[in-house]
Amino acid sequence: MSRKVLVSPLNWGLGHATRCIPIINALLSEDFIPVIATDGEALELLRKEFPKLHYKVMPSYHIKYSKKKSTFKLKMLLNSPKIVRAIAQEKRITEKIIDNEDFCAIISDNRMGVRDERVPSVFITHQLTVLSGRTTLFSTKIHNRYIKKFDVCWVPDMADNPNLSGALGHPKRSCIPVTYLGPLSRFEYKYVDNEFDIMVLLSGPEPQRTLLEQKLLREFEQSDQRIVLVRGIIEEEHKTYLKNNIVIHNFLTGEALQNTINASNLIISRSGYTTVMDLAKLKKKAFFIPTPGQFEQEYIAERLRNFKLVPSCNQNDFTISKLKDITQYKGLHSFSTEIDYGELFNFFQRK
Repeated sequence: MSRKVLVSPLNWGLGHATRCIPIINALLSEDFIPVIATDGEALELLRKEFPKLHYKVMPSYHIKYSKKKSTFKLKMLLNSPKIVRAIAQEKRITEKIIDNEDFCAIISDNRMGVRDERVPSVFITHQLTVLSGRTTLFSTKIHNRYIKKFDVCWVPDMADNPNLSGALGHPKRSCIPVTYLGPLSRFEYKYVDNEFDIMVLLSGPEPQRTLLEQKLLREFEQSDQRIVLVRGIIEEEHKTYLKNNIVIHNFLTGEALQNTINASNLIISRSGYTTVMDLAKLKKKAFFIPTPGQFEQEYIAERLRNFKLVPSCNQNDFTISKLKDITQYKGLHSFSTEIDYGELFNFFQRK
């Protein structure tokens, strides 16, 4: 039997790619042969993490966010024809890949067209409920219609309470075959002395990534605290420079990123789900600034704030003074779960 597995994360921010890293490592340890299929910064990031693997290029969704929260939904609606075309394209590319090579499985992280009826096809998502305001019911139905075309859906969260995704990954009703993996993270917790008071961890589609970076640089450039900022821009070479009191990296990967987070007292970031899983694994105190108009991030930030775990605020409202109440919040903590990857991957032989 073939041991090749096509692993295809969506390039929409870096979270889909980074949460596939522990799955790729598990595939390698179980003697499978992962082949990565994605595009853009997700492709570049995984090439840096796994330089010896083979790669295939998938079409880009070319998603750009609105500059204003009020027009976010309209912008996404205007993006929808591009997304539909990309899904159809990646479906055709996947069929050609399966025609020409012998694969035992497909693992797609939110790429709705990367599946094939001839091999077991897995879809990874934490969004069985797709929040979009008044159109939540509609957006959820559309998303679930695509998920049902896969053989199984892996949700990176606990099946029961307590959990990280809340209503996103735990709908009241669902006819989708789901396996709850437990939270996924590429990182390991290590106690180290604090090197930085604050770490700013950025990622996500433009222009919102740049808008937040500019705002935080203005806020912190006169601070006397030890600050490190990771821009989340994947380039050919790693670059580091100083701006007043701030150490700035264009990107960090692997152990360097893990060590920097472990060595930072407080993390400021978006409330993307993969970031939440990573910071929970590393038992960090955090402050979240959800992407304006992105209902999922706003829901996660509000949920964790209500549980008195992590404070948060809107992007326009952030000032350095918002950090003074951080001691009133417990911070994130790790869910001690061990994934039986051997059993999980047995699914590839069951179809």
